[in-house]
Amino acid sequence: MTPVRVGVFGLLGSGNLGNDGSLEAVLGYLRAEHPEAVVDALCGGPEVVAARYRIPATRLHWYRGEYRTASRAGAIAGKGLGKLVDVFRTAAWVRGHEVVIVPGMGVLEATLPLRPWGFPYSLFLLCASGRLFGTRVALVGVGAAAIGSRPTRALVRWSARLAAYRSYRDELSREAMRAMGVDTARDEVHPDLAFALPTPRAGTPPGSPGPSDAPDAPGPVCVGVMDFHGGDDDRARAGEIHRRYLDGTTRFVRALAEDGRPVRLLIGDEADATVVDAILGAVDSPLVTAAETASLADLMKEMAAADAVVATRYHNLVCALKSGTPTLALSYAAKSDALMARMGLDEYRHPAREVDADRLLEQFRALEKSAAELRRTLVERNLIAARELERQFTALTAAVFPANARTHTPREAP
Repeated sequence: MTPVRVGVFGLLGSGNLGNDGSLEAVLGYLRAEHPEAVVDALCGGPEVVAARYRIPATRLHWYRGEYRTASRAGAIAGKGLGKLVDVFRTAAWVRGHEVVIVPGMGVLEATLPLRPWGFPYSLFLLCASGRLFGTRVALVGVGAAAIGSRPTRALVRWSARLAAYRSYRDELSREAMRAMGVDTARDEVHPDLAFALPTPRAGTPPGSPGPSDAPDAPGPVCVGVMDFHGGDDDRARAGEIHRRYLDGTTRFVRALAEDGRPVRLLIGDEADATVVDAILGAVDSPLVTAAETASLADLMKEMAAADAVVATRYHNLVCALKSGTPTLALSYAAKSDALMARMGLDEYRHPAREVDADRLLEQFRALEKSAAELRRTLVERNLIAARELERQFTALTAAVFPANARTHTPREAP
């Protein structure tokens, strides 16, 4: 039997831990359920993906300066030529596969600043090529949201329509696509793909503060930060939003340190390192340290060792909730609100656009008072998420894989 050729596609290996975690979850599924599959990637960071996941990888864009601002004539011409070249590169890559999977990620949303001729254009090329050559393109557990920009909305809508399979990580995403004119009657909603990753054992991660000599001393708090400037519709006041977010988060971290709490600063994307540096510079305390994390597994190890987590990025929240640690969301989008509601922590949310350090501290103290009950809730909700993702992967196999490609017995849901 000829092995099925499977491609994975997206901004993978580009420094965003959430995107790479979604890829890791899909690769785990493929290796368990389709060990005969030949897998490669068309992605943003091919060197990272090839080295870390040991699959062949091709650069997503022909023009290497795709995500740098083009001001000179040569750069503008290079970007323009790259858009044309990528039509043929993407088509040739898609044609070499029976199945292409877009693993999770917010590929159908613009909750962060986004240009239509960036990733939305690339996604459209992928889905159009799949329809042209008969390659089944699957958008698996993706995020979606209402989009204000007409060109971006059109590209996203047509990408979704051309895909052979769609599933979403929350009901809001499915409703957003329905509102944009996509027939979602057969589309399913499942938990985020990162909930399929292994949960690390709790312990003290390397470099984190050790246990205190005082038996009743409070444990560490993980604070996941973000280089946050608002969404795609907030460009006019991006600077103001960022200053307010950074000031409020810094004041909150300082208050924790003054209370004698060890604080671990976490990131979810390489861009967030500037926020970590700013907080470390403003809060001069040995209790505040920065963790080195290269994967969602690293994040979960840090969070599993903490008493509580306060986080902004969506996948920082996923990691905290999956680790079973009481979590407070600095919410910047409806997807974060939906996630917290799904996991039973709906009341523990604070707006990232208007961080009020005093109010946040009050909410944090309320969170810690309910910690034991919240940990029990998270155990139950994580079991439910694991079962739902088993059904997700079974449905994916039935929908897009050739009937004779499956040789492995399905795993039973826990």
